[in-house]
Amino acid sequence: MHAATDRLEFAPPPTPGLLRSLALAVLAHAFLLAALTWGVHWKSDAVSVSFDAELWSAVPQAAAPKLVEAPPEPVLTPITPKAPLVAPAPKPPPPVQTPTPEAQPKLPDPAIALERDKLRQKKALDLKKQQELDKQRLEKQRLEQLKQEELKQKKLQLDKQRLQDQRDAEKKAAQDKKKAAQEAQRKEASQAQEDAKMLAAQRKANIERMTGLAGASGGATARGTQLQSSGPSSSYAGRIRARIKPNIVFVDDIAGNPAAEVEVRTASDGTIISSKLTKPSGVKAWDDAVLRAIEKTEVLPRDVDGRVISPLTISFTPKD
Repeated sequence: MHAATDRLEFAPPPTPGLLRSLALAVLAHAFLLAALTWGVHWKSDAVSVSFDAELWSAVPQAAAPKLVEAPPEPVLTPITPKAPLVAPAPKPPPPVQTPTPEAQPKLPDPAIALERDKLRQKKALDLKKQQELDKQRLEKQRLEQLKQEELKQKKLQLDKQRLQDQRDAEKKAAQDKKKAAQEAQRKEASQAQEDAKMLAAQRKANIERMTGLAGASGGATARGTQLQSSGPSSSYAGRIRARIKPNIVFVDDIAGNPAAEVEVRTASDGTIISSKLTKPSGVKAWDDAVLRAIEKTEVLPRDVDGRVISPLTISFTPKD
């Protein structure tokens, strides 16, 4: 007894706050165990939800709980006999995890399956419609391209035809110009030939006129260029009147002195062929008397040069 008392007197004093430290350690282990348990339970719930979306089973089956290892017991360090020993609080047993109704697989909802089928059919229909629209758009683009190509080809053909027409017009103009030049040359050559013929004929006529001047029948004061005059002499009309007037039979008394002009045609020997009243006098009896007198005369006298002028126009008045 005395020895034990001596030993306790010389022992180190006990550590203060030992009970509080032990209580905090036990509480920390309890929180750790609860966190581990909740984590395992959360993972099992998440897995069960994923199974709910994908798993199909004719007979529902309950899943077994996962094996949870118990945490190792804490090792107590030995204390010296001098310090008072305090036994740790007993560790509560780990809770046994029981399968919850949520962990069990659920059967798929037919309404959800039908809705998914409708969505899938709608997507397929929309995709088909989009494909049809794309096909129509591509066909429209192709037709538009064909139309543009056709218009381009028509434009090229029109340009080609226009160019060909222009070339033909230029070629025709050149041919017409060439023909006009040839025609002008031909006309110039023909005119030159005609001018040459005219000059030759004029030269020949001048030569004949010059060689025949010696036999001209004109007077000394005549200025003509022919061998003989083509008109009657100044006294020839009087000789004609003197031949015809004795054959005029007219006894009527008329006012004034009207003139009747008659055209007489004769043969080369002076024989009267025809007579025609060219300007009446206004008195028919006088005109008829003049025509009867010309027919009665039958032959006209020759001019001083021996010619008989035909045709010859003679004027007759009753009081000459």
